[in-house]
Amino acid sequence: MAEEIESAEPRHPSTGERVAGWAAVRLGRRGPGKSLLHRVFPDHWSFLLAEIALCTFVVLLLTGVFLSLYFHPSSEQTVYNGSYAPLRGRIVSEAFSSTLDISFDVRGGLLIRQVHHWSALVLAASLFANLMRAFFTGAFRKPRELNWACAFLLLILAMFAGLTGYDLPDDGLSGTGLAIVNGTILSTPIIGTYLSMFLFGGEFPGDDLVARFNTIHILIIPGLMAALFGALAFLSFRHQRPQYPGPGRTNNNITGLPFPTYAVKSAGLLAMVVGVLFVLGAVVQINPVWLYGPYHPDQVGAGAQPDWYMGVADGFLRVMPGWEINAWGHTLALDNFLPLLFGAGFFLALGLYPVLEAWVTGDHQEHHVLDRPRNRPVRTALGAAWLSVYAVGTVAWANDLIATHFHVSVNAVTWAVRVAVFVAPVIVYVAAKRVALGLQRRDREKVLHGRETGTLARLIHGEYVEVHEPLGQAQRYTLTQHEQYAPLTAVENGSGATPTRTQLLRARLSRGFYGEATQIPKPTAREYKEIADRNHR
Repeated sequence: MAEEIESAEPRHPSTGERVAGWAAVRLGRRGPGKSLLHRVFPDHWSFLLAEIALCTFVVLLLTGVFLSLYFHPSSEQTVYNGSYAPLRGRIVSEAFSSTLDISFDVRGGLLIRQVHHWSALVLAASLFANLMRAFFTGAFRKPRELNWACAFLLLILAMFAGLTGYDLPDDGLSGTGLAIVNGTILSTPIIGTYLSMFLFGGEFPGDDLVARFNTIHILIIPGLMAALFGALAFLSFRHQRPQYPGPGRTNNNITGLPFPTYAVKSAGLLAMVVGVLFVLGAVVQINPVWLYGPYHPDQVGAGAQPDWYMGVADGFLRVMPGWEINAWGHTLALDNFLPLLFGAGFFLALGLYPVLEAWVTGDHQEHHVLDRPRNRPVRTALGAAWLSVYAVGTVAWANDLIATHFHVSVNAVTWAVRVAVFVAPVIVYVAAKRVALGLQRRDREKVLHGRETGTLARLIHGEYVEVHEPLGQAQRYTLTQHEQYAPLTAVENGSGATPTRTQLLRARLSRGFYGEATQIPKPTAREYKEIADRNHR
C-alpha cells in the first residue's frame, strides 16, 4: 500500500519566534555548566580600556560613599564658620559649606574629593575610548549589538553623572553651568518650562536643586550604571570573546590567557588604576570651589568651562548665532535649541550606527574576529569624521581661553569654528579613507612581493633592485584574513521586480560602503603563486 505524503508549504516564523531567535543569539548560547576556570581571555592592550572603566567605577563608588557621609545636600542658607578664613562669616548654602568642611576640616577629605573628581574624568575617558575601539574594530556586529548598546548607554550615563556631581557643591562655577543648562532646557518648545520647573523645583535656581541632583547622582545613575556593567559582564560570559585577527584565530576558536592568569593581571591593573588616581588626587588640584565662592544667580564668572566630556555641548552653544523666531506671541530661541538638537542627533548617530551598517551590508553572520580599521575604509572614515566634529566642538568650548592666551579675536575663533564644523568632517573623511586604502594597498604589496629589506642587489645585466624578504605564513594569513563584501543590489537578480525607494536607498548606501574605490582587492593564491614562480626563475 502506497503511503500518502502531504506536501506542506514552508512555514514562516511568527513575530514571537523571530524575536525569541534574535534574543537567543544576542544573549549567547553558552550553557551554565561552562566553568569560568576553563575560559580563555584574548590578550590585547585595547581590552584593558573596559577594565580601566570598571576599576574607575569601583573607585567612584567607594569615594562617593565616603563623601556622602559628610555632604549636606541642601540649598538652605547658613553662615560659614569653617577653617577657610577668606569665606568665614559669609552666607552660603549648606551644600557649599559642607563641601568646604570636607576640603579643609575632614581628615583626608580633600584627597577623596579630588580622587572622586579625577575618577569621574577617567571613567568618561575610558568609556569613550573603549566605545571608539569597538566602533573601529567592528566589535558591535552580530551577536554583540546589546554589548554596544550597554557601552553606549554607559558613556551617556557617565556624562550625566559627572554633570550632576559637578553641580552639587553649589559654587560659582557649577552654578554658571547650571544657568546654561537651564537656558537650554527652556529653549525646548512647549515642554521646556515644565521640564525646568520639574528639575529645579520651581523657578531657577529653585530650592530643591541640590537635593534632587544629589538623589540622581548617588542613587539613580550609579544604580543604572551598575546594572549596565553587570549586563556587560553577563553578555561577555555568554558570548565567545572577540579577538583580533592572527594565525590560528577564527570565528570558531579563541586564543589567549587562561582565567587564573587573566585574574591576576586584572588585579594588578586595579591596583595600578587606584594608585594613579590617588596620585592625581594628591598632587594635581582640581575643582577648587573655595576660589569660585558660593553661587549667586546675578553673578557669572569669566572662563567658566565644564569638564571635558560636556565641552562639546558647551562649545556649540558658544558659537551658535543668536537666532530667534517670534511667532504667535512666543519666542523660539534657536541659539539654544539647535545646539541641543544637534548634540542629541550627534550622539544618536553614533549609537545607531551598527543598525545602519547591518542593514547596508545585509550581513547576518556571527563575528568573533575583529576588523583591522584599514580593512573597513568607509567605517573608519565615518568614525574619524565624527571625532573631528567632537574635536571642533571642544575647540569651541575654549574659544575665550584661546583668544586670551594666543592674543587673537574671540570672534575670529568663533567664525573659524563655525566654518570648521562643516569643512573639517569632509576633509577628515576623505583623508582617513585614502589613508586606509593606502594601507590596504601596502598590505597587498607586502603579501605579493614581501617586505622591503633596504638591501640593493645588482642583476646580471646591470640593473639595481631592492631585495624583498617573503613574509611568513602567519603574516600573510593576518593580512588576508578579513572578508570583503560585495555591494547589494536593489532587487534580486532576475526577479524583474521594480525596486522601491527603500531598496534603491539601501543599494546606493551599500555601493558607498563596498562599491568601487572603497576597498582594495585581496591578493589571491593564484597571484601569489605566479609572482613566487617568477621570482624563482
